[in-house]
Amino acid sequence: MTTALGSRTDARRHHDPSVRGFASDNYAGAHPEVLAAIALANGGHQVAYGEDQYTEHLQRIMHSHFGPSAEAFPVFNGTGANVTALQALTDRWGAVICAESAHINVDEGGAPERMGGLKLLTVPTPDGKLTPELIDRQAWGWEDEHRAMPQVVSITQNTELGTVYTVDEIRAIVEHAHSKGMKVHLDGARIANAAASLNVPMRAFTNAVGVDVLSYGGTKNGMLFGEAVVVLNPDAVSHMKHLRKLSMQLASKMRFVSVQLEALLAKDLWLRNARHANAMAQRLAEGVRGVDGVEILYPVQANAVFARLPHEVSRRLQERFRFYFWDEAAGDVRWMCSFDTSEDDVDAFLQALKEEMAR
Repeated sequence: MTTALGSRTDARRHHDPSVRGFASDNYAGAHPEVLAAIALANGGHQVAYGEDQYTEHLQRIMHSHFGPSAEAFPVFNGTGANVTALQALTDRWGAVICAESAHINVDEGGAPERMGGLKLLTVPTPDGKLTPELIDRQAWGWEDEHRAMPQVVSITQNTELGTVYTVDEIRAIVEHAHSKGMKVHLDGARIANAAASLNVPMRAFTNAVGVDVLSYGGTKNGMLFGEAVVVLNPDAVSHMKHLRKLSMQLASKMRFVSVQLEALLAKDLWLRNARHANAMAQRLAEGVRGVDGVEILYPVQANAVFARLPHEVSRRLQERFRFYFWDEAAGDVRWMCSFDTSEDDVDAFLQALKEEMAR
């Protein structure tokens, strides 16, 4: 194979593209329209570190979704987006209230604490969702120098348990947090799936209800890599540009992150991908409900199905399809659907599940 510049490339495929699993929407490849956008942005020279024309155009696209005051700061990944955003919202002595199951608490390797210097004040929740009443379990002690000061409430939309906050639920959280002098961060790793589930624009449960900063997720929705910190309330943050660099999240060739976000958001690719992933999760859930001995644990509102089944069945099933235990001791598992999950993928998985349950 010869490239346009005449040099040979020996890259070869090392996997079977027909193999599908239900472990994570991060397992999926990039959407063809995203790959085409990357190719479109390639060639020639563009100014580095975000002063390129693609990142400039991205700001206008973000305005169309999140209002004229929104400013997007593309970053490499979701952990980087969350840690950078939370640092921008807090003082050195600040703390962040979040659900005990929140990604920032469970799945980011201690990065908010170790890299961001933040104290996380966690609250147990039955369904992954905070409420004003649950927030108040940790929203106290602002004048107590012996306690980290609660300054931010961080919620995840949709949650780590696959549930979705309604617009009114987020509005109530924001109003309550603001009334106590706290700011609100929304971890939107799967924000597109939440909007598709609610059938509302993303602005309806972000800037329209007063969320201050959003971590916008693209990787789980068809991007090759990259997310963005979207500042919705400029008065709530300080020194975002400096914090992004300090947090090792400033991409030199930022155009290749920005053009992917443009590919998702300029039209409706973000919504098409999310609706399809959600629909496949519903198809999976409907099939699972007909299998004796398998219990669905939470409402299936986005692209995740949480279930409980015999441990030995899950182990055998994992030999046929990749997925993760959520709580291995209890026998709880998580099955994720992606933008490229097909009806045939779901039906094959359901057939395998029925066969293993019958053994």
